[in-house]
Amino acid sequence: MERLVSPEEMRLVDGLRAGSEAAFRDLMEMYGASMLRVAQLYVRSRAVAEDVVAETWLAVLKGIGRFEGRSSLKTWLFRILTNTAKTRGEREGRSVPFSALAGDDDEGASVDPDRFLGPEERFPGHWSAPPSTWEPEDRLLAGETLDVVQAAIDGLPPAQALVITMRDIEGFTSEEVRNAMDISETNQRVLLHRARTKVRRALEDYLS
Repeated sequence: MERLVSPEEMRLVDGLRAGSEAAFRDLMEMYGASMLRVAQLYVRSRAVAEDVVAETWLAVLKGIGRFEGRSSLKTWLFRILTNTAKTRGEREGRSVPFSALAGDDDEGASVDPDRFLGPEERFPGHWSAPPSTWEPEDRLLAGETLDVVQAAIDGLPPAQALVITMRDIEGFTSEEVRNAMDISETNQRVLLHRARTKVRRALEDYLS
């Protein structure tokens, strides 16, 4: 069996199995904040999200002896988190069928069709109103601009918000997102494309 655990992760696994408080603290420092942000996308309040994270840590400590390295430690950890969060969300009446949403086209086109040239034009299908050129990086990184991005993400359907948060904010790979959410690569790409398009549109409106 191919092991997908890095040497650093293996050090943490060995430490957790040995009951090392330092290893547990290191793991919490690495992923605790990300876990809370992801959990909040499944449940209604920060307090409940904190409960989900606490339940996840307990499950990790109880299950670390059975960890076989068939995925990275990070992937395994966030799979436990998302399963725990989904269960808690369903209990609260906030059940989100992520895989079903991923293949649903009832939102229509990600980009307004009016922004493309029609079949009677010289270059049909090309931009008639291309995306705006954004300002230099310092403006994009301004606090108010980041607030626009966060507000746009908060307004996304839950599955799209989860994927863009994990990919573009938390730095997950495509494979890690697929494994954590238990969705296909195609669904992950569709969700991410739609989310990025909507966030970009919000930025265009703000920066124009």
